[in-house]
Amino acid sequence: MATLAQAPSRTTPGAGPVSPRTAASVRHLGPNWYAAVMGTAIVANAGAALPLTAPGLRTAYQVVWALSALMLITLLAARTVHWVRHGDQARRHLLDPTVAPFYGCLAMALLAVGGGTLAVGRDLIGEPAALAADIVLWTLGTVVGLVGAATIPYLMVTRHRIEPGSATPVWILPLVAPMVSAALGPALIPHLPAGQWRLALLLACYALFGISLLATLLVLPLVLNRLIHHGPLPLALTPTLFLVLGPLGQSTTAVNNLADAATGVVDTSYAHAMSAFAVLYGVPVTGFALLWLAIATAMVVRAFRGGMGFAMTWWGFTFPIGTCVTGAAGLARHTGLDAFHWLSVGLFAVLVTAVAVAGTRTASGLAHGRLLAPPQPVRA
Repeated sequence: MATLAQAPSRTTPGAGPVSPRTAASVRHLGPNWYAAVMGTAIVANAGAALPLTAPGLRTAYQVVWALSALMLITLLAARTVHWVRHGDQARRHLLDPTVAPFYGCLAMALLAVGGGTLAVGRDLIGEPAALAADIVLWTLGTVVGLVGAATIPYLMVTRHRIEPGSATPVWILPLVAPMVSAALGPALIPHLPAGQWRLALLLACYALFGISLLATLLVLPLVLNRLIHHGPLPLALTPTLFLVLGPLGQSTTAVNNLADAATGVVDTSYAHAMSAFAVLYGVPVTGFALLWLAIATAMVVRAFRGGMGFAMTWWGFTFPIGTCVTGAAGLARHTGLDAFHWLSVGLFAVLVTAVAVAGTRTASGLAHGRLLAPPQPVRA
């Protein structure tokens, strides 16, 4: 895992500032930085899903969405420079099994910003522009996500050298991207022509749901096996345990959003079945998500006591929690149970706190030139 020290672009405790020239370099700007975009955008998306009507909330979501869009544009430009000027490093990232899975973050960043554009950005730029932007970002994000979901496992089998007991939750990242497409695609269905177009997108989203779910079910046992037989993750990687919540919360969000979109697209009997499936699937999965949240939180507390400092992996606390917010909000809509409403609100408060902390520490690390410094060894 030593090479992951800079792939997630983290710092080690006590590391001093580096020169401005090093700070300005994008050579060590890895694909993991898209996690900051995802984690920021999910605040707007999750907030829009909550039945909260306090004054100023909608404006706050719009500000966060605008920030995430600006971050995405900036990062896309910086990563383009990275590929042009540091192609050797970019290719090295693809061939590194600890870095390559982070390419899944690119697709999810595109999708998250696109979803936020239609959900809250339309208030600022108008619905036609928001719809056009979401269509482009959802399509691009879905294509990139599918390519990554196939390519990264292929590279892991044919090119990467995977050491026994090296599985981490990071392996899930390229597999979750199609689930994000499945969760955000239903918002586009009402804007398509009635009939075959709407039906095609609805069923395509269910197919994306299946791709991600089944692939994730193959990987999760490897992660659990690694934890049980080889002990806790290195300190800086401990926050990645929260990544397991991503496919759990996002799949719950997907089935609920698909059930909402099914009315008028499929026969009434199918629409009712999809609504029932949203509850029968979502409730047990949410229960497991809460169990994993408790385990992951305990491991993070242990890591803090062991001296875990800030790392870019802290963004792993954000997007997965956000998916649990939208998943719980979806269950609240379909069950009418107040407990799910309060669960979504409580998790949203955790999400906002996590984003605020990770964002502040990231800004400070950039200002002091630490986060773009050459990689440091992982602290076990």
